[in-house]
Amino acid sequence: MPCYFIARIKINDTCEYQKYIERSSEIFSRYKGEYLVVENDPVVLEGSWDCTRTILIKFDNTDDFNEWYHSDAYQEILKHRLNAADCNAILAQGLNF
Repeated sequence: MPCYFIARIKINDTCEYQKYIERSSEIFSRYKGEYLVVENDPVVLEGSWDCTRTILIKFDNTDDFNEWYHSDAYQEILKHRLNAADCNAILAQGLNF
């Protein structure tokens, strides 16, 4: 069953966040996820959206997600994102059609 990593990020320190960006694509390319959305300026339809970046990544299953998210390589750069930004992230199960 597919799953989706959804992150709402409010960047507070662009220099520190850049350390994450510089390596994230290279590390992500080793895993089986697919970027669906990387948005810096979404159209707000309801409520408020105080984030500066929204990410949506699809994985075929939670095992593939866990291989990426919990890998030593990703954990090494994740600290830069967490130090640079206020992050809210979830893993949501998709529908299996």
